[in-house]
Amino acid sequence: MKLAVSIAAVAALASVPLWLRDPYLLNALITTGIFVVGAMSLNLLLGFTGQLSLGHIAFFGIGAYVSALTSLGFDIGLPGGFRIVHEPWPPLAGFALAVLAAALCGYLVGRLSFRVRGAYFVIVTISFAEVVRLVALNWVELTQGPLALTSIPPMQVGWPGLGEFVFRTKLHNYYLVLGTAALCYLLIARLVDSQFGRAMRALMENETLAVSIGIDVTRTLTIAAMVSAGIAGAAGSLYAHYMKIIDPEVFAFINTVTMVIMVITGGKGSLAGPVVGGLIFGLMPVALRPVMAPEAQWIAYGGILIAILFVMPRGIVPALARHFPRSNPAAPEAFANRDAKESA
Repeated sequence: MKLAVSIAAVAALASVPLWLRDPYLLNALITTGIFVVGAMSLNLLLGFTGQLSLGHIAFFGIGAYVSALTSLGFDIGLPGGFRIVHEPWPPLAGFALAVLAAALCGYLVGRLSFRVRGAYFVIVTISFAEVVRLVALNWVELTQGPLALTSIPPMQVGWPGLGEFVFRTKLHNYYLVLGTAALCYLLIARLVDSQFGRAMRALMENETLAVSIGIDVTRTLTIAAMVSAGIAGAAGSLYAHYMKIIDPEVFAFINTVTMVIMVITGGKGSLAGPVVGGLIFGLMPVALRPVMAPEAQWIAYGGILIAILFVMPRGIVPALARHFPRSNPAAPEAFANRDAKESA
């Protein structure tokens, strides 16, 4: 049943460009889709391990800068008169390196912070994001600082003997983002349903009991952080090649807050939660802009957010799962058990 719903949702989203002709709305869907991928990566940490990363945008930005610099090339000087010269590589190589670089940073942050966890992990992620932002702002020779990296080439893929395909138009980028989001969703679903995923959930529910049965806490959380950061880096790469310009503002704290809102309102710990929450709060500003002044838009945005969390404190997807138990038989029981624990 869940598979059928997922296929139907992807098919419905794939049909959008067939009837939506407004380029502004299509652009909004593309940028929303990119941040949905980022929200899915955050949900892997927040929803399935219980670890809140308030600096998650750092991995998104690292992916964006690594992919952009790989595609543009650079020539920087080092102490001692040495120079590093990098010739431009294809954007697909930049995408791969963006995922690897973000995953490596996620691994390092995890190794440093998961030995203490809790509030320390939150502080480390915020500090890491600020350090990365300052590096991007001040290393002008490499990143152009506040002047931004411009003329970033669009994403392109090639097949031997068939030439290359360049994602130039909004239509092309829409399907690129949709395909990437679907692959990330499938990857997270397989990971969560695996033995490793069960270890993550065990740590979130009862860490003491999980340790007693032999689960390595630091290793499990670090791998989860690495995978989460890699997916965020993939989203950042898509963002850079779609926008064709990137500056240190990509590390703004509001972008992390946006991802957290998408996860919480959609339903943390549910696979579809970040998608539903992302579509609602990613497209809400577009819907409110024609009918409200900018100040009123933020008031309405906050009011709707509070209303959703007041009526559905677990999020939209878990609330719907209670009313449609056949679509996910385990969900109502799981949420009921969690409610019983909290009330006790």
